[in-house]
Amino acid sequence: MAEEAKREGLIHVVDDEETIRRSLDFLLRAAGYRVKRWPNGEDFLKEVDRTTPACVLLDIRMPGIEGLEVQQSMKAQGLDFPVIVLTGHGDVALAVRAMQAGAMDFMEKPFDREQLLHSVALAFQWIADRTALREQQGWARIQIAKLTTREREVLDGLACGYPNKTVAYDLGISSRTVEVYRANVMTKLNVATFADALRIAFNAGLGGEQTWRENHHVDPRQGAG
Repeated sequence: MAEEAKREGLIHVVDDEETIRRSLDFLLRAAGYRVKRWPNGEDFLKEVDRTTPACVLLDIRMPGIEGLEVQQSMKAQGLDFPVIVLTGHGDVALAVRAMQAGAMDFMEKPFDREQLLHSVALAFQWIADRTALREQQGWARIQIAKLTTREREVLDGLACGYPNKTVAYDLGISSRTVEVYRANVMTKLNVATFADALRIAFNAGLGGEQTWRENHHVDPRQGAG
């Protein structure tokens, strides 16, 4: 998987120094990555391909839009790429601010080759983990779509941790009917245990008590009983 990530991995190098861009380009391509070089933050934000997952090596100090502003604009635009901040000597305080804002790591110039490649590898592992999670969530939502509205409501209430009688009361049905819907849910989701059904529910975003109370006009003071 690591070698595959290298073959597929795209890295955006955003730095106003041509020598830095060329040096990083050589290092990263030699390690098997694809590289796109940007001389400033404005061009990067305006022209970057948002559809291809990538890692960003971002200089903290640049003319025009500086690294922290680029990072903030990325977040505002929904550009959710892992960021490794590139800093000069004495910019540690800015690097800390960047990490507080979500950067994964910072590298001080001149770079340590092995440390930089290790940080980049971690960034792509984060992308892979997040992609796997999203795929899992997508699969779970597809499974939940097999349920009727009432079956989904029953599963949602049970995923909140409520007993059958509470779900029944909030939905205006009997406890026995809740049990029937619960059995239907397990059949449609093709699971052997209710714990498996709950895992699918959680991955699909069900089980939020606040949402349940709002949807079913439950007074929070009533609690789960």
